[in-house]
Amino acid sequence: MSEPDAVSAGEKPAPSNLVMRVLAALVLAPLAIALAYAGGWLWALLVTLVSIGLFAEWLMVVGAGSTALTGAGTIAIAMMGLCMAAGALKTAIIVGCVGGVIVMLIARGKFVWAATGFAYASAALLASILVRKDLVNGFSALMFVLLVVWATDIGGYFAGRSIGGPKLWPRVSPKKTWSGALGGFMASLAVAGGFAAFGIGKAVPLLLVGAILSVVSQAGDLFESAVKRRFGVKDSSHLIPGHGGLMDRLDGFVAAILMAWIIGFVRHGVHSAGSGLMVW
Repeated sequence: MSEPDAVSAGEKPAPSNLVMRVLAALVLAPLAIALAYAGGWLWALLVTLVSIGLFAEWLMVVGAGSTALTGAGTIAIAMMGLCMAAGALKTAIIVGCVGGVIVMLIARGKFVWAATGFAYASAALLASILVRKDLVNGFSALMFVLLVVWATDIGGYFAGRSIGGPKLWPRVSPKKTWSGALGGFMASLAVAGGFAAFGIGKAVPLLLVGAILSVVSQAGDLFESAVKRRFGVKDSSHLIPGHGGLMDRLDGFVAAILMAWIIGFVRHGVHSAGSGLMVW
């Protein structure tokens, strides 16, 4: 649902920008899928680098991007990623707690916003790696989350542009519409139905999980929009051509993967979250 925020419903985007968005997606999506399939150190490395980028962008958005603060958070998140890749979850959590305290001490006047950003990036790191670590269903669970989020974004974009109508939450995101939100929701159900059609899980539970993840993904999108609006920022960065920054591109995924891990953890425990999400 990020797209309607950048281009209003019924408003044609600049062709060059749309082409750039498509080209960037065609390069980045296969790379992400390939590393997700590989799993292990490669996936942990990608997730760690992205989490560091999320934290750095968050600091810039909230106006707290000092060298000391960014450096401290980067070291802490990198150590967490290293621990997770080595299978040391408890050590990663301890490192995260210590890192969070250090971040708050350095941030001083903006310690709440800095700590929130550190927690945001750390949660993305832990959930993304833990879901994939399930040797049996980790990859399928990760692909399910990714495809639901992508379908929600793409469905929301085209439904918002073609249908338009009442705004979803104009005070936070003036260009998002209810039609876009519903279009993204329906597209996520199509993804869930596709998984069930190919025998990757049962239809009814997957439809329910897909619906939950789509709503959570859109809530994550709105949360990021609210933070940017609070600080008068349009894009978190210009790292990804046509898309903005990592926060702009991954706002829905961060929320969805965290919810996916919670569902999987509640059902099958910390190390089998992928099975908990996909096997009913």
